[in-house]
Amino acid sequence: MTCDSIRAVLRTILVCEAQVPFVRGGAEYHVRELVAALRTHGYDAELVSVPFKWYPKSELLAQAAAWRLLDLSESNGRPIDMVIATKFPTYFARHPNKVAWIIHQHRAVYELAGTPFSDFSHTDDDVALRARIMALDTAMLRECTRLFANSANTARRAERYNGVGVEPLYHPPRLAARLRPTPPGDYLLSVGRLEAVKRVDLAIRAVAARPGVALRIAGTGTMRASLEALAESLGVADRVQFLGEVSDETIVDLYAGALGVIFPPYDEDYGYVTLEAFLSGKPVITTTDAGGPNEFVADGVNGYVRPPDPEALADAVAALTADRGRAASFGLAGYERARMVTWDGVVERLVAA
Repeated sequence: MTCDSIRAVLRTILVCEAQVPFVRGGAEYHVRELVAALRTHGYDAELVSVPFKWYPKSELLAQAAAWRLLDLSESNGRPIDMVIATKFPTYFARHPNKVAWIIHQHRAVYELAGTPFSDFSHTDDDVALRARIMALDTAMLRECTRLFANSANTARRAERYNGVGVEPLYHPPRLAARLRPTPPGDYLLSVGRLEAVKRVDLAIRAVAARPGVALRIAGTGTMRASLEALAESLGVADRVQFLGEVSDETIVDLYAGALGVIFPPYDEDYGYVTLEAFLSGKPVITTTDAGGPNEFVADGVNGYVRPPDPEALADAVAALTADRGRAASFGLAGYERARMVTWDGVVERLVAA
């Protein structure tokens, strides 16, 4: 079926978002970029947002129930042809043609349970609540006509925990059109939220082990004060610069001026940072357990993949800073990989008959 014939059948599409008020991150940009791409391709697309609150834990079931109460089959007497659900619990909404493009489920219930990155432990109450949410997730995902995920890592989680087949579907980062490959700069860059699961502390410790290397950190979060204290305690406060939340123009310039990007999160869903770095012609240093970034970073080809250990990452930092020619070739290899990811392919798959 051609794109024109698909549009003749599917005209109105709702994209569903569970948003934490006052928070803007990868998931929030993701759904807005999807709506824009659908409109560019001729569809009448709208974003439906419901505020999300995940605490106390019992609130998770109420949030799921709120979405389940929504009948999105029509609006103002006009039929809605398709609903695209994204992260938990948007796929609880009711619609006969519900497609899920899973950004992530509630990860604290799944693979993060029992780790320092989750408030779920192995108590009887937590185990019972986790089981209930997983069972409900499975039922809701099986209602969907088709299932996609933003990465192979996210797809594997749904297959492992929910027993459903999910197709990975990659999309470009929000700033893709504004990023261009540039020659290597003179500092390492860290981009993202300052939260425990992003492990910015590993980047700081790696740089601290290599004298003369500067690190610029763009992002905000609950860990900022402790990370600043860490840099001070390691004696590298003069080499580690905390930039806070920066504008799009500034982040584009930061990528352009960097030698490389260090991005060592724990089991990331996708990781815009990887593709943003590559589109800027910058190599990426990441970890073996980073998740999504490992779907793009090839060790010794467009960056380095090391164990989540400060000294191992410090060795990668040393290798990158010692050979600017290699850094440039890694960055161009990354660019060739990232430029193949487009919204055209995403829209075609999501709305296919």
